[in-house]
Amino acid sequence: MVAQPVHNEAVDLFSANHIRHAFPRPDGGELLVLEDVNLAINQREIVSLLGRSGCGKSTLLRIIAGLVAPTGGEVRFRGRTVTGPVQGIAMVFQNFALFPWLTVMENVELGLEAQGLPEKQLRRRALEAIDLIGMDGFESAYPRELSGGMRQRVGFARALVVNPDILLMDEAFSSLDVLTAETLRSDFFELWTEKKLALQGVLFVSHNIEEAVLLSDRILVLSSNPARIVAEIPVRLPHPRDRTGTAFRQLVDDIYVLMTARPQKPGAAAAGGGNCAAKPPGGGSGERLPGVSTSQMTGLLEALAGPAYNGHADLPQIAETLQLEVDDLFPIVEALQMVGFADGSHGDIQLTQPGKSFVDADNDQRKRIFAEHLSRLVGLARHIRQVLDERPGHKAPRVRFLTELEDHLSEDEAEKALDIVIAWGRYAELFSYDDLVGVFNLENPTA
Repeated sequence: MVAQPVHNEAVDLFSANHIRHAFPRPDGGELLVLEDVNLAINQREIVSLLGRSGCGKSTLLRIIAGLVAPTGGEVRFRGRTVTGPVQGIAMVFQNFALFPWLTVMENVELGLEAQGLPEKQLRRRALEAIDLIGMDGFESAYPRELSGGMRQRVGFARALVVNPDILLMDEAFSSLDVLTAETLRSDFFELWTEKKLALQGVLFVSHNIEEAVLLSDRILVLSSNPARIVAEIPVRLPHPRDRTGTAFRQLVDDIYVLMTARPQKPGAAAAGGGNCAAKPPGGGSGERLPGVSTSQMTGLLEALAGPAYNGHADLPQIAETLQLEVDDLFPIVEALQMVGFADGSHGDIQLTQPGKSFVDADNDQRKRIFAEHLSRLVGLARHIRQVLDERPGHKAPRVRFLTELEDHLSEDEAEKALDIVIAWGRYAELFSYDDLVGVFNLENPTA
């Protein structure tokens, strides 16, 4: 169920209203990333944003922070429209974003320098923030001397030192190993629940469903291409939350179902799927191909076919068993669906007959099966092969396909789509590619 955002003028810290964002395309059109996004955060509330990789979560967070101007709609903080970075909103980044030539103390003080504080006050507040996040004693250390977890603690200290009302967290734990992430997550939540932070609200972008259920008061689920809020889920489980509890597991399962659904775009043909762009001239495809390797596809197929699952698995269960995050698992599932080797719905994944045949085949047979499905079901691969078959020399430059794709995808997405289809096509021996000169060719034109 798609709920309207909880919105109370008396207590809202901020609201994002009808946010729309698009990037220009080379042909003069636009690539729509966010469409009519509405959300609000109330006092003492943690809200998580969940969505597939590349759906626009980080873009939305940067718009809320005032780092990016939306192409439509507005963000309001404390009753005023946000037109740039504002005091009261701070951000913790996924990649730490520390200056390597500055010490821990200097990195933390950097967040205060814009406020023009006296040096003694600046140093006192920086030391308090460093002590708060457990980095006391490392004030003179440089980022290169710190572990990933310690660097992210410095990132938290730099954000918290300005005493923000709102903390924006862009996948703040995703670059850390499992144990370090768990420790830092627990330490942060303890500070939050014990009200040792001046924070009044947290907006947390995550790709980890369990993490979102563990921490959040509400979870917002975003669709893709463009991003819209398709569900708003209140989390009413008491703290501390039991990951193994029935209610916790059911909520995780429900969110998996939501995130694996493939809704039709209004007016889209039934066979078109929910994530494909229009096809460019000449029969190519504007599909956004999931960035996974054939080895990853094969690995998941073999795991599914094994005795533990016998061809059918609950996605949360197999994700936990294989230690895969959502951003790792969903693209593999999407790729297997794209080539017809698996079906995914209602939070489950099931091998199709072609998927079973692939698993049971030897290496050469696997290549032939994959080639047949790739050329039949993946439009870009089919288009490249057709062009190569029709040309007298059976060659075509990369730029020929890149230009077509850029009419329907961003430059970056077009490059990624070609790189992915090259890897898949090479495995299937559907075509070859010479990276030195950027040319596709057929080694065996009659195949």
